[in-house]
Amino acid sequence: MQRVVLLLAAALMMTAQSASAQTLKTVKERGTLVCGVSQGLPGFSNPDDKGNWTGLDVDLCRAIAAAIFNDPGKVKFTGLSAKDRFTALQSGEIDVLSRNSTWTLSRDSSLGLNFAGVNYYDGQGFMVRKALKVNSALELNGASVCTQTGTTTELNLADYFRAHKMKYEVTAFATADETVKAYDSGRCDVFTTDVSQLYSEKLKLANQNDHVILPEIISKEPLGPVVRHGDDQWFDIVKWTLFAMLNAEELGISKSTLDEAMKSEKPDVRRFVGTEGNYGEQLGLTKDWAARIVRHVGNYGESFERNVGTGSRLGIARGLNNLWNNGGIQYAPPIR
Repeated sequence: MQRVVLLLAAALMMTAQSASAQTLKTVKERGTLVCGVSQGLPGFSNPDDKGNWTGLDVDLCRAIAAAIFNDPGKVKFTGLSAKDRFTALQSGEIDVLSRNSTWTLSRDSSLGLNFAGVNYYDGQGFMVRKALKVNSALELNGASVCTQTGTTTELNLADYFRAHKMKYEVTAFATADETVKAYDSGRCDVFTTDVSQLYSEKLKLANQNDHVILPEIISKEPLGPVVRHGDDQWFDIVKWTLFAMLNAEELGISKSTLDEAMKSEKPDVRRFVGTEGNYGEQLGLTKDWAARIVRHVGNYGESFERNVGTGSRLGIARGLNNLWNNGGIQYAPPIR
């Protein structure tokens, strides 16, 4: 009797999984992953003059395509404003949102969406002109502040100034470009957003050396990819694509060492590259799904340094985004 019950439970589970596991099937039939990104944020998701997208968030989309198709080019990028990003995902216009979006309780629980992990630990900060001779955000009483609508930035700004009994005047804009242009033209004293975005937007200013990012970090902004509720298989694929990039860095598997890793006798490396176990099949992918990601995109550290790290135009230190065993808090569950 117990065996019958277990078999029935397994059958029901398989039925539920097949009913909800539609996104991978849709993506494969279409032959392209549709990925929602920003409308242009250097280092994270930004097109060049020929429409070629690059960035940390873009790399995650390319990694998903590599895992599915063995081809990181099979991605269509859709630029979305902060206001429209979640609606585009809810409506099915995109398959995954990989666009500097903060994971919060309300977004996770009330929008019908799942955050699949954190690919960048960030926090909100402030940028001002050096001419103001301001060294701390606590000196901003009475300042006019430019920010973007439809983001957590406005709420954090209000909380911070209220907590420190300071007054401010806010000027909000629909897009990041409008916001940075308003600040650059002198319509406000301060520009506030996530610190990573401040580094990125600073590159667009007429005289970037005339501006400084203040030291205060006033919020937690865990940024990561988002999928719709109701398709656990797709949720797992997006989540484990990010985890694969992190695990690859921890295991020392990079583009240059992948061929060597394919011959390794180490159990954790063998599980990663697919020469042992059936972990790819459990996701609905191939045995070498994780090796494909590294081969075409690289590990998390390679992606970070290429797009936003100290060797890039942004020049951001790893900080919190270092691996857990190197002073940071990036940590992925094991493939086993």
